[in-house]
Amino acid sequence: MSNRVVEGRMVTPKRLAELVEGGSVMDAEDIEDADRDCPDCGGDVLSVGYMPSVTEFVTAYKCQDCEWGETDRE
Repeated sequence: MSNRVVEGRMVTPKRLAELVEGGSVMDAEDIEDADRDCPDCGGDVLSVGYMPSVTEFVTAYKCQDCEWGETDRE
C-alpha cells in the first residue's frame, strides 16, 4: 500500500478514499499522482480507486494541501 501525506497527515489509500467519500469504504487501490492541480489552491492532486460497496467502483481525487476533493461519480 502506498501511504501519502495529505493535509499534513499520513494516510493510507483506504483512509484517503474515506476522506473524499465521507464514510467507510470496502477496499481501495494504491494512491497515485493525478497529474493535475487543485482548482482551489493549486496544490498537487492525488487519485485513489475504491469500492464504497460491492457493486460500485469510484475514483476519488484529493488535494494534498487543502480540503478540496471530488469523485468521478456522475
